[in-house]
Amino acid sequence: MIVTFDPALDPFFHLDQWVQAAKDKGLTDPNAMTLATVGPAMQPSSRVVLYKGLIRGGLSFYTNFGGQKAQEMEYNSKVAANFFWPTMSQQIRVQGEVSKLTRAESEAYFKTRPRLSQMGAWASQQSQEAAGLQALADRMKEIEESFKGQEIPCPPHWGGLHLVPNYFEFWIGREGRLHERYCYEKQDRDWRRFMRFP
Repeated sequence: MIVTFDPALDPFFHLDQWVQAAKDKGLTDPNAMTLATVGPAMQPSSRVVLYKGLIRGGLSFYTNFGGQKAQEMEYNSKVAANFFWPTMSQQIRVQGEVSKLTRAESEAYFKTRPRLSQMGAWASQQSQEAAGLQALADRMKEIEESFKGQEIPCPPHWGGLHLVPNYFEFWIGREGRLHERYCYEKQDRDWRRFMRFP
C-alpha cells in the first residue's frame, strides 16, 4: 500500500486519518499508544494506554490517579507517546505536556464504559502490590455488591488527562529503510513543518 502525506495539512487531521485507517483495517486496539513518563528518580517508564480522541487540542486518555504513570505525570508533565501500526508501516511520535481533563469530561466518559470496567476502576489500587489474583477477585465482589442495582459513579481517584502536543512526527516505512519522516514543531500558535533523514 502506498501512503501519501501532505505536510500542508494540520497534524491533528493526519492523526485522525491514520487512527481511522487502522480501525478500518480491523487491527486490534488501533488506538493503542505507548506513553512514556519520567518520575523523581529520573527513570523513564512506558506503558500502553488507549487514545480516546481529541479534547480541547489534546490527545485524551484515562487512568487511575494513584497509579505510577499518574504520579510521574504529576511530578513531570512532559511526556512522549507513540502509535505504531507495523502491518501498515506507519507510526506517529508525539511529544508535549499533560494536564487533567475537567471532572465533567471524566464523568461523561466514565458513563460510556462497560459496567465491568467501571467496577474495575473502583476495585483496582493501581500499581500497588497485590497479594494475588484472589485479592482482586474479592475486591471486585465487594464492589459488585456495594453498587448492586444502581449506577456506578466515577471514582474520585480516576479520570482523564490530555496530552497537548508541541511536536509530531509521522513516519512512513519504505523499502531499503528509506523511510519518510514528516515533522511538526510548535512555534507560538503555528507549526514549523520539516522532514528528517531516515
